Amino acid sequence: MEKSFDIELVNQNEYLVRWASEGQTGESLVHTNPEFLAEVGLGGIDEQRIVEETTTYLAEHQPVIDFPQTVDLEEIAAAYGDYAEQLKARLDAK
Repeated sequence: MEKSFDIELVNQNEYLVRWASEGQTGESLVHTNPEFLAEVGLGGIDEQRIVEETTTYLAEHQPVIDFPQTVDLEEIAAAYGDYAEQLKARLDAK
């Protein structure tokens, strides 16, 4: 399945993610929360990298056409118990 993502900072701690998959396109607004990132051990890491890896993680768990319009990292962590651990591993690997 071919997917592509374009990520753009639109406000402090807000990123617009545009995606294309299987001939369809869409976008989601991803909110990062510095307090949450620090709490899960990701404080000080470039937020754009976090959003990139989060987008890839989500695409592995659900079709991109099902991405919500607004995405909060805390909600992802609540929905996927291994999210923070997987995100750390992905960021450490790069």
